[in-house]
This record gives sequence, C-alpha cells and structure tokens, in this order.
Amino acid sequence: MFRYTGRALALVWATSPALLIGLVLLTVVSGVLPAAIAYVGARIVDAVVAAIDVARQTGHAGGLALYRPVLEWVAFEGLLVAAAGGATRMTSLCQALLRIQLGQRVNVMILEKALTLELTHFEDSEFYDQLTRARREASVRPLSLIMKTASLTQNAISLISYGALLIQFSPWAVTILLLAGVPSFIAEARYSGQAFQLFRWRSPATRMQAYLETVIAREDHAKEVKLFGLGPLLLGRYQKIHADLYGQERALAVRRDGWGFALGLIGVAAYYGAYAWVAISTVLARITLGQMTMYLALFRNGQGAVTSILTAVSGMYEDNLYLSTLYEYLEAPVAPPPGTQLRGPKPDDGIRFEHVSFTYPGAEAPALHDIDLHIRPGESLALVGENGAGKTTLIKLLTRLYAPTRGRILLDGLDLQGWDEAALRARIGVIFQDFARYQFMVGENIGAGDVRDFDDDARWREAATQGMAAPFVESLPKGYHTQLGKWFREGRELSGGQWQKIALSRAFMRNQADILVLDEPTAAMDAGAEAEIFAHFRTLMRSRIAIVISHRFSTVRMADQIIVVDQGRIVERGNHDALMQHNGIYAHLFSLQARGYQ
Repeated sequence: MFRYTGRALALVWATSPALLIGLVLLTVVSGVLPAAIAYVGARIVDAVVAAIDVARQTGHAGGLALYRPVLEWVAFEGLLVAAAGGATRMTSLCQALLRIQLGQRVNVMILEKALTLELTHFEDSEFYDQLTRARREASVRPLSLIMKTASLTQNAISLISYGALLIQFSPWAVTILLLAGVPSFIAEARYSGQAFQLFRWRSPATRMQAYLETVIAREDHAKEVKLFGLGPLLLGRYQKIHADLYGQERALAVRRDGWGFALGLIGVAAYYGAYAWVAISTVLARITLGQMTMYLALFRNGQGAVTSILTAVSGMYEDNLYLSTLYEYLEAPVAPPPGTQLRGPKPDDGIRFEHVSFTYPGAEAPALHDIDLHIRPGESLALVGENGAGKTTLIKLLTRLYAPTRGRILLDGLDLQGWDEAALRARIGVIFQDFARYQFMVGENIGAGDVRDFDDDARWREAATQGMAAPFVESLPKGYHTQLGKWFREGRELSGGQWQKIALSRAFMRNQADILVLDEPTAAMDAGAEAEIFAHFRTLMRSRIAIVISHRFSTVRMADQIIVVDQGRIVERGNHDALMQHNGIYAHLFSLQARGYQ
C-alpha cells in the first residue's frame, strides 16, 4: 500500500518544498482543532449549567460576573472555529497550487522519458497502452496520494485527541469507535483493486476511443469522413466501446456502493449504541450535561475520523496501484547510446552495408535479408521496388532508428553503433514519405530540420532557396512567419507539393550533412516540378551522398547506382543503362511506366 508513497512525497518535495511544509503544518493544526473545539463546547455547556444554578440560588439574573465564564468560553470556541476554517482554506490553497505544479512536473517527466525511447517502443501496442495509462491517470495520482496521506495524518491526530478525551468515559468506547468502520474499509479496499484491474483492461479500448475522436473531429480526416459517409459508422463504433466499458463500470459501481452501504450500517449502529450509552450515563448522573455533549461530539467526529482514515488508506492503496503505471513507464529500460565516436577512420569510404538482415520486433519474416551495399562520397543511389519490399526499412537502419538483427552498417569505416548519436544524425538529412506537417510557422517548419538554428530567419531563407520553397513562401501573407495548419488562428493550409518543398527545405537545414535521404520526396508534385527539383538537387549534391526512393523512373534513371529490392533482398543493381540491358525487374517496371506516357 505504501510502495510509492515515499516516491510521491519526494516528487512533491522536489516540486515545491515550501508548499509541502505548509501542508504538513496545516495538517497537524487541522488534526488538533476538532478535539479542542469539542472540549471547549463541553466547557460552554457546563458553564451555562453552573450559571443557571447560581441564578436559581440567588434568585436574580446577576451581572457580567455571572455570564463572563460563558462568554469567555464562547469567544474562545469562536477563535478555534475561525482557525479551523482558515486552516481548511489554506490547505485548499496549498492543494490547488501543488496540483498545478505537480501535474505539470509529472507531464514533463512523461514527455522527457518519451524523448529517450526508441522507435520500437512507439511501435509496440502494449507499451503504447502503458504510455496511455501513465498520461491519463498518473499525472494526478501523486498529489492525490499526498492528499490522502495528509488526510490520514490529520484524522489520526484527531482520533488520538478524541481517544484521549473519550477514554475518560470508557476504554470500551474507544474500541467500539475504532472497530465500527473496519467492515466498510474491507469492502472499499477490495473494490479499489477491482477498479484498477478494470482500468488496465480497458486501456486499449479507451485508446481506440481517443483515436476515433481524432478521426471524427480532425481536419486531416474530415474530407474522407464526409465523402465516404464514415461519420455514423465511426460514431456508432465509438458509442459501442463506451457501452461496453460502461456496462463493466456500472456493475463494479453497483457492487462497490451496495456493499459499502450495507457494511456502513454497522458503523451507524455502533454510533447510536454509543449515543444511548452516553445518554443513559447522563441520566444516571455519572457524567455532566457538558460531558455528554462532548462525548457525543467525540463519537460523531471520531466515527467520521475513523471512516476518513480507512477511506484514505483504501485510496492510498488505489493511488499506489495507479502510480505503478507511471513508474512502469518511467522505468521502462532504454539502452544507453552505444557509441561516442565523432568521426570514422576512413572519411573517403562512404556507407557500407555488410550482410545486413533485419526483422521487426514480433515479426516472423525478415524485412531485409543479407544486404550488401557500398555508396561512395559524391555518388547517388536510387532504391526501387514494390511497396513493402524493405526500402524505407533500409533507411531506418541507416539513420540508426533501428539496429540490424545481423550484419553491420559502416560510415567512414566505423560501425554505426560506434558513432555518437548526435554526430551521426548531424551527417544525415532525411525526408521520409510520411514527413511531419507541424502546426507551426513556415520558418519553424523548415527550422525543425536543425534545432540549433530553429529560430534563425537567415537559415530558413537559405534552406528554402535550396529546397525550392522560397518563391511560394515569400508570396504568403506573412512570409516565413505565416502560421501553417488550421488548428490555430490565421493558419494557412498548403498543397501537397508545397508541403513537400517545405520538407525538402527542412532537410537542407542541415548544412553540415553530407548524406541526404529522400523517401518519395516528389510524390505530390507534378512532373515539371519534379524534374526541376531533381536537376537542382543534383547540382547541390555533387560532393555528397544522395539516396532516393522513388516510383518515378524519370527520377531514378539519373542515379549513379540503382538497386532493386524485392522481398527484403537486393535482386538487381547497376546504372539505368546496365539494368535496361539486363532486362529484369527494373526494365519491366520502367517499360510499364514509360508505356503509360505514350
């Protein structure tokens, strides 16, 4: 139950020591004041009874001296009640401020962890469920755990002070007070565990709900949803998931509240049994009327304190269960960066694939098998093959998003695993087929290619010129400071070809990169724009390595070396003329495409 309490406490302390200290002090004060108020209340009643006796004996109302003890005790209770109210308000303030700061801190921890993860983590559905659970619940659970710990401490202090007064009446009264709330606690703890199991079980379903919300309500899906009439179907699926989840949650809630009510009646019976006991003792003159008032208040408040303690313990158990999802995520093992080298021993050797094979995690068949390849500085390589042949996988290995299952890849004579990650990726500029379209300004979309110059206006312009995006960017209302996308005010949407020029410019932001990889870089462009882009591209890449994946053979034929990939293997290689003479897969595909233009 207390497994993560210490860690949550350390997290809150790191967030704001002053607020945590204030919360602890307020908890102690709030724990002592209720018993003090009950004690003063008894003194008020006894003072009133004594004043009545004096008035009866003297036969007159008397002066200030007769009322003074009553008024003093009333004033004192007023101060205590005001202090209790102030402590409650200050506690609420501390909690509100901590909630804001701690929620932000935990979310930052989750995102910082995300930055350290490998691509394989994001492609693992089970890990994605773990991430979803951490983001949905764990960001609020540390503070909840601290609040329940504070509640437990406060009510324990109150209960001790109640017991110190109540034991004067009877030790059995204290025993009854403590045991009356146990049955409802057992039920609460049991169903807290079941609620957590339900939470873990429903993670994939809730993630699907979130995805359906995105598809129905996002502008990048709106066209197809409307044109294909998908809206009612998707909404129906969304509602069905909710109905399934609701059925499970409703059944749990009915059991939880039903048993909680039934077992809570035991506490009610104990309280009213004690009520009768104290009333009879007063009638028999064993205690005073003021003591009766105090003991009844102690029983009532004590029962509330016991219930609050047991509820806090049950809640701490539940919070610890949910916090386990946060720490499971934060403690997910991540391999340390393997290399530290900033350069290789053979700067003129370029890129080598030596017997490289790769199988995706969880897959049975390899995506690449026994790849041998050498690309020298200044050469251009084109990758050709059907969709799913392994072309993009090869690029992911080159950029070290994955490590080969077998074999090795070398750059400048050094295995990629030996390179410092930042140094390696500074050497490579990449445009993937599914490049990101950031809802940022135009310049920031370009600047994303090199975070060192993310805000550099001059570098934006230089890269946009190289990527041939400058003419249309400069025609936009605010030029490079035009907001892109429709998520934010005054956002502009671009055509597919314009977005690809932005992505190409992003790759050119890395002015130190001597390897440029283009995965279907002109798929959304017309033939004229494509020809212009690649003529310009060849000029810029004369001293660099260029790797191009394309289904347009007018582009491919310009490469120094062409390899044909089929089912993860290199089945043909050579330049355009050699492959046409070979009359194999490349020649067949080229002829098919050329025939379409005749």
